[in-house]
Amino acid sequence: MKLGFIGCGNMASAMMSGIISNGIVSAEDIMGADVFAPSREKAQEILGIKITENNCEVVEWADAIVLSVKPQFYESVIAEIKDVVKEKQLIITLAPGKTLAWLEEQFGKPVKVIRTMPNTPAMVLEGMTAACPNAYVTDEELESVCEILRGFGDVEVVPEKMIDAVVAVSGSSPAYVFMMIEAMADAAVAEGMPRSKAYKFAAKAVLGSAKMVLETGKQPGELKDMVCSPGGTTIEAVKVLEATGFRSSLMEAMEACAEKSRSL
Repeated sequence: MKLGFIGCGNMASAMMSGIISNGIVSAEDIMGADVFAPSREKAQEILGIKITENNCEVVEWADAIVLSVKPQFYESVIAEIKDVVKEKQLIITLAPGKTLAWLEEQFGKPVKVIRTMPNTPAMVLEGMTAACPNAYVTDEELESVCEILRGFGDVEVVPEKMIDAVVAVSGSSPAYVFMMIEAMADAAVAEGMPRSKAYKFAAKAVLGSAKMVLETGKQPGELKDMVCSPGGTTIEAVKVLEATGFRSSLMEAMEACAEKSRSL
C-alpha cells in the first residue's frame, strides 16, 4: 500500500516512524506534503520518505491518505484535493469534531472515510487510537487501516458517538497525566529529592500502574485498595485527594474536553 500524509507535523511524523520501524509500510511507499517546508524536509531527512509541497500530488500517488493537518484547515484542504480523490482511495482523518457526515458533505461525493483519534504516546510506539469507518469502507479495508494504526500502538474500532469520549479519555489525557507527574515530582522536590530523580520515580509509578491495569484485569479500584493498608500512608494521601476533589476535577475536565470536541 502507498500511504500519503497531508501534514508532516509531530503526530504525523510519530505515526510514520512507527509504521516504518514496524515494517508495515516502507519509507519508499510513503509520501508527505506540508506547506511548511522545514516540516516536510525534516520528515524526509529523518524518515527517508518522499516529500512534496503539492497536496494533490500526494492524493494522485497514494492508495490511502492521512489528513494530518489541524482541524481548522480541513475544509480548505478537502476543497483543494476532492476533485482528484478516487473512488477506491481510503481517507484517514485525525481531527476531533469533524464528523463522518461533515466530511462526506465536504467531499461532495461517495468517499471511503475512516475517522481516527490517536494520541501523542504514538511518539514512543505506545499510542492508543480509536477508528470509526463510514458505510463505504469494507471490513477488509478497515482491517488494513487498523494494521497501519497498530504500527505505533493499539487500536479499537468504536461507533462514532464515542469519538468525543475518546478525545477526552485518550486523545487529550496525556496532558492530564503529564500535569500529575509534574505535580508529584514537585512535591518530591519539596521533600528534598533531586528533580531528575523525582521525575523518574513519578513517571515509572504511572507507567507501572497503567501496566497493572492492562495486564492484571483487575478494576482500578481494586488495585487502589491493594495499596491502601489500614491506617497507612497511602490511605492518608487518598483521603486528601478525595477531600480536594481529585476525581471530580478529572471528570469535569474530561466533560469540558468532550464538549469542546463536539463544537469544533
